[in-house]
Amino acid sequence: MVLKNFDILVEKVKSFPEPMKVVVAAAGDEHTLEAVKEGMDEGIVKPVLVGDKAKIDDISAKIGLVVDEADIYDVPDADEAAQKTVQLIHEGKGDFILKGNIDTSRLLKPVVNKETGLGTGRVMSHFVFDELPYYHKLLVTTDGGMMTYPTLEQKKQIIENTVDVLKKLGYECPKIACVAAVEKVNPKMPETVEADALKQMYLNGEIKDCIIEGPISLDLAIDAESAKIKGFESPVAGDADVILVPNIQVGNVLGKAITFIAKGNMAGFVVGSKVPVVFTSRGSTAKEKFLSLVLAAAVSAGKTE
Repeated sequence: MVLKNFDILVEKVKSFPEPMKVVVAAAGDEHTLEAVKEGMDEGIVKPVLVGDKAKIDDISAKIGLVVDEADIYDVPDADEAAQKTVQLIHEGKGDFILKGNIDTSRLLKPVVNKETGLGTGRVMSHFVFDELPYYHKLLVTTDGGMMTYPTLEQKKQIIENTVDVLKKLGYECPKIACVAAVEKVNPKMPETVEADALKQMYLNGEIKDCIIEGPISLDLAIDAESAKIKGFESPVAGDADVILVPNIQVGNVLGKAITFIAKGNMAGFVVGSKVPVVFTSRGSTAKEKFLSLVLAAAVSAGKTE
């Protein structure tokens, strides 16, 4: 199964027998609680709110959000709220995390703590689904939010993180495009060398359950006509499910170009931890936060049908 758009994903998650439990860190944020309310109204999530209770109560009254008092933890300090959020996950009181009014670094600090955090031994990377007006299905971009300049081994783990998520969403063999400025190996361009190395790992069975192409330029990865004109043959060409970027600079610029220039919708979270961690920007719209909740709920459930 390949997801064509967010509407399909939303409908599938709404059909789950029970809502997934989301723990919201520093929950006193209006856009965040609006997304939570929509998720509750659709039967997708059941929230556990951690933060300044006075702020949470004020916003909840304003937007008509009703949460059981037992599921609201009054922890006004943001760092303490982040720690309490991770603790609640360990206690089994949540299936995934949503960032509220707190800096990403402050939330991630207790998440990545080697002794008390949510690590699995694999790198944590940022998984984003993009819904583009001109592309025929949802497109994953990774990693534009966690790994700055990943090594070859870290890129391998980013791919493995991504494939694990897509398998939980029903994908059988996702197509991974390791993008670079050109589609030929050039020793003077390390991105092309590592893209080819990742392809060889796929060919020799070291990376499984996907198809990897690289190096490949972005136009060839998502536009079949460009690939035809350039004579580039690959099952990934024009049909990529995943764009693996060489570093965070490329991922960040690509993500913002998709949302601000192409007017695409996005949803994303951190993968490689014991549970999904949704850390959309504090300036993100309620819609983006809601779609990220839907995506994290789907992955937490481990299925979409």
